[in-house]
Amino acid sequence: MATKEAVAQLAVLPERVSVLETQVGNISEKLADLKIDVKEMHDCLDRTGEKLDAKLCEMQDEYRANSQKFFEHSDKLHAEDVATHSKLADRIGELEKIKTKWQQYVMLLLAFAAGTGWLSGHSINAPQLFKFLGL
Repeated sequence: MATKEAVAQLAVLPERVSVLETQVGNISEKLADLKIDVKEMHDCLDRTGEKLDAKLCEMQDEYRANSQKFFEHSDKLHAEDVATHSKLADRIGELEKIKTKWQQYVMLLLAFAAGTGWLSGHSINAPQLFKFLGL
């Protein structure tokens, strides 16, 4: 019996081998297609990388050009601020001097009035005078 089965299997063997050869051929073709696709993808990635590098260089150059303009403008604004603050400081200083001078005059006048007895009279009331002067 073993020989009949072996003979039957040997009869089918060439057919099975030809099917396997066809399948191996198809696999080889698909592998070749995959290699081509991988090569195309690799080339596409290379081109994309080069384009990205060029765009980044362009953007960096643009940034450097614009940043220089920004810093120049910023320096100009800073100089204007410094000048404005200096003017305001001078004006405030002058106002402080005037305020201090008038305070001294008023205090001197009050001291003189108190020393001479003008404030002790019934005609001028000290709390009313202080209220009038805003003290």
